[in-house]
Amino acid sequence: MVSLIIGHKGSGKTKRLVDMVNSAVQSSDGNVVCVEKEPKLTYDVNYRVRLIDTDLYGIQGYDAFYGFICGVCAGDHDITDIFIDATLKIGGRDYNELSVFLANLNEMCKNQHKKITLTISADKCDLPSGIFDFCTVL
Repeated sequence: MVSLIIGHKGSGKTKRLVDMVNSAVQSSDGNVVCVEKEPKLTYDVNYRVRLIDTDLYGIQGYDAFYGFICGVCAGDHDITDIFIDATLKIGGRDYNELSVFLANLNEMCKNQHKKITLTISADKCDLPSGIFDFCTVL
């Protein structure tokens, strides 16, 4: 299942994501991962959460980002939840590529029984309407 937290900068997306991360780590039977663009959530998330800074790995574009997420999942089969902050800063502002990325994540979630939640800094009306066929807006 892919879920989206949508809103403009300063609308509370990251705060909501942090609350969801900390809640998930308490209820998960496996591991929880949080992916971010810069190391800014270090003191906000529970110490048991695997916090990953994409800047350390030079992720650019949605193809590289998808491969990175798949690699994280392949390296730890016990991951139940993945949270991604600042999706557009990591992958870029091409909404068509974002749509393909989200579709690929959705297929991976179905096959591997994972939950992925992403923050997206945009208006819902600006995003391709097709993504809402398989993504839930929180």
